[in-house]
Amino acid sequence: MARDGRVSITELSRRIGLSKSPTQARLRRLEEMGAIQGYRALLDPIRLGLDHIAFVEVKMTHTREAALAAFNEAVAKIPEIEQAHLIAGNFDYLLKVRTANMRSYRQVLAEKISTLPHVAATSTYVAMQAVKEEAFGNVT
Repeated sequence: MARDGRVSITELSRRIGLSKSPTQARLRRLEEMGAIQGYRALLDPIRLGLDHIAFVEVKMTHTREAALAAFNEAVAKIPEIEQAHLIAGNFDYLLKVRTANMRSYRQVLAEKISTLPHVAATSTYVAMQAVKEEAFGNVT
């Protein structure tokens, strides 16, 4: 299912060796417990004109729980930020930002990222090529 979210119940039940009813019941349980979080189309960002990827190190003014919560809530509202990770190391967060080009990235950095709560400094690293990009569901 992780590789083909459109697989039919009939085909899925054949693959896992169960009849349709137990397969449907198992799917419902996985959905209810949150193991299956949804079904989505995988879009090709390059064909959509979003081929500029930047990784941004963010240093916070402080890392108290309230500051982290405020930052997390604000980051969730910025669609250009594909991923945000709290990091142990010389900086506090690592963001993956996808935009159309450098000009649009600079605008996102200046108007959105730099104004996030409790941001002290940022450092940007621009990806030259995505060598491997896979969703979690591709793990076997």
